[in-house]
Amino acid sequence: MSDGKNLFTFNRKLNRTKSQRLNKIKFLSKRQKFILSVVVLSLGLFITEHFFGKSAIYIVFGISILTDLLLYLSIRKDLEDNFNPQVFILPFFFSLAFGLFYLLIPARLITRFAMTVIYAIGLYSLFLSENIFTVSSIRTIALLSSARTVAFVLTLLSYFFLANVIFTFHINVFVTLLLIFLVTFPLVMNSIWIYTLEKDIRKDILWTFSLALCLFEVAILLWFWPSSPTVIALFLTGIFYSIVGLTQAWFEKRLFKSVIIEYVWVAFVVFVVLALFTTWG
Repeated sequence: MSDGKNLFTFNRKLNRTKSQRLNKIKFLSKRQKFILSVVVLSLGLFITEHFFGKSAIYIVFGISILTDLLLYLSIRKDLEDNFNPQVFILPFFFSLAFGLFYLLIPARLITRFAMTVIYAIGLYSLFLSENIFTVSSIRTIALLSSARTVAFVLTLLSYFFLANVIFTFHINVFVTLLLIFLVTFPLVMNSIWIYTLEKDIRKDILWTFSLALCLFEVAILLWFWPSSPTVIALFLTGIFYSIVGLTQAWFEKRLFKSVIIEYVWVAFVVFVVLALFTTWG
């Protein structure tokens, strides 16, 4: 009788241990989901670019969509009561920018490996930042300022890569400008949203359209400018940094003289670079 009772107790403990292990596997922490997602996306991007070459452009769009899907699965619980579609803007364009920029770099294993590592680090930081933005819409978080900085830096990097790719194509002026606007508008919207955290997109639409229009007009001039796509993309990214950065300072109520001088100085420096690397005549 005692042996039967002990056997029953042992089986119950064994079943409880199995259940706990299954729960640990089934319910990963948010950080573990981020890490797993980054590993999957990084490997996917590396394998795609390394083995498929230029035909991988179609798969890159799939990886960009998968980036948003994995982010949604990772922070789904937080989004249930506080859904913000702006959360998915930058992750999509970040993966798209890196995937397309791969086509412009030398086809060397060490170069692609280095780019993949940078992509993985940036994507993990971006996932953490988007999680902070989602939670910050409900309650105040001390890391919000750091998340804004990370997101803006990754936005500038994505914008530079995408602008470089678009101008490298040397396609029709109207198609080029359309692509620039399609990239600029959502990235400006995201850069505004990380400071306002408005759930209603319409409240930021006027600021977004105005800034995107300014960058679009600059892009019109740059299409006719006799310089390399990299220098043009660098100048356009510098203007993006200046006007969007000043707008963010306005929302943060720190638009002081020193801040204005800083952004104007950056715009002046990128203009000098553009002038120096322009082929006149």
